[in-house]
Amino acid sequence: MTIDRLNLLLLAGSAVLLVAIAAVRLSTRSGFPTLLLYLGIGIALGQDGLGLRFDNALLTQVLGYTALVVILSEGGLSTDWRSIRPAVPAAAVLATLGVGVSVAVTGAGAHYLVGLNWRTSLLLGAIVSSTDAAAVFSVLRRVPLPSRLSGLLEAESGFNDAPVVILVAALAVTGPVGPWYLLVAKVVGELAVGLAVGLAVGKLGALGLRRVALPSSGLYPIAVVALTFLAYAGGALGDGSGFLAVYVCGLVLGNARLPHRAATRGFADGLAWIAQIGMFVMLGLLVTPHALGSAIVPAVVVGLVLVLAARPASVLMSVLPFRMPWREQGLLSWAGLRGAVPIVLATIPLVHGGAGSSGGSGAAGGTGGAGGHGMTAQLLFNTVFVLVVVFTVVQGPTLPWLARALRVSEHAHADDLGVESAPLERLHGHLLSVAPAPGSRIPGCEVRELRLPKGASVTLVVRDGSSFVPGPDTVLLPGDELLVVATDAVRDRAERRLRAVDRGGKLAGWTGPRERY
Repeated sequence: MTIDRLNLLLLAGSAVLLVAIAAVRLSTRSGFPTLLLYLGIGIALGQDGLGLRFDNALLTQVLGYTALVVILSEGGLSTDWRSIRPAVPAAAVLATLGVGVSVAVTGAGAHYLVGLNWRTSLLLGAIVSSTDAAAVFSVLRRVPLPSRLSGLLEAESGFNDAPVVILVAALAVTGPVGPWYLLVAKVVGELAVGLAVGLAVGKLGALGLRRVALPSSGLYPIAVVALTFLAYAGGALGDGSGFLAVYVCGLVLGNARLPHRAATRGFADGLAWIAQIGMFVMLGLLVTPHALGSAIVPAVVVGLVLVLAARPASVLMSVLPFRMPWREQGLLSWAGLRGAVPIVLATIPLVHGGAGSSGGSGAAGGTGGAGGHGMTAQLLFNTVFVLVVVFTVVQGPTLPWLARALRVSEHAHADDLGVESAPLERLHGHLLSVAPAPGSRIPGCEVRELRLPKGASVTLVVRDGSSFVPGPDTVLLPGDELLVVATDAVRDRAERRLRAVDRGGKLAGWTGPRERY
């Protein structure tokens, strides 16, 4: 690769990233799932758009797995354990038994209604049986739900990737699958190893980070994310579920009260956005739109079975011991959105050439294939892609309406209130964090003596690990950190004034050079 080619790649990549960021803003306002916008960007860049040819399924699978690790890591780090703890038993059942029920019902529908052989049918059912946290909460974050329901959705989305990946990997390779009870034992064993590795790395990592003082605050987020990747690698290399390990490790670290938690979550959130954008754009590139026509009918048929039969059946059987009201069961059934995970998993048959790779009875029909035919790996991928797009368009925008119609949101409060950046943006304001360094002349000043311009105010002082709202006569001390809110009009003037006081003290502007603030 030459420098000129690198420059072109950086230009194209940064342009795509900026367009995708603008698409997030559009999605937030319209309620349209962001994944469809990213897929659309990839399709527009692809063969039927600007002509960029990309057909490397192996690279897509590798980068897709990497992106899923990042997304699950961020999901664990940003999850409040207290909010999901009551829902963990039900979520664990839904992510294991529920997945099995969904695979069986969807597979039966694909076999009897589409005419696929049993192995290909079950493979298709396994691929589309995993819900996607990003897709669910991009729609539900504005809907006030009871904590038990939002916690259940969040925990299920984090847990159910692991068993689905194991099932797909077993069904996609060539050769016999083996007895069902051995497959179940394999799933249970890998989940147990992944859980143990995630807990061990998370606990030991939290213990180490609390006791080791790193020389820079920017190293803490890097260390935390590195630990989650270590958990994934350790789980996968130990014949366990790396996806469960990374989510559990993130969950432990995210609730361990580590130093600089806010910076860590912000860093992980940024990585997750980059991973989502890159993954969906790449998956869009892999699709050839003019070849999707033959996949529409099987995608719609299998999708209807999944949404109207398989998902409700899995929810009903999984939450039966937990006495969940039928209204919440209804919303939980409809909230099983599919996203990146099924499309990434659909690349496994493309790479391995196993069940579903043959257009006839070959490997696809080699085990339990009587009474049906196989499906080419490319057609299987196209079917999953169409299914995800069509039913995300149908389910995503209707989820808020359904929550209100079922009256499951009227006594709850939205978890994602958006009290950081969005309100300041809407109010045309800025939040300035001021941490005076040793030697600064800000300590010793009263708040009124800062003489900030009208439209700026010190709203919070953090002192010795606690915070309080200062008054005009509050004296600032060494080690204090200040939060200053300023409007757009005076933001730069407020910063110049703070820098002037930092150098010249309370008499800045009266003695020495006069500052323009």
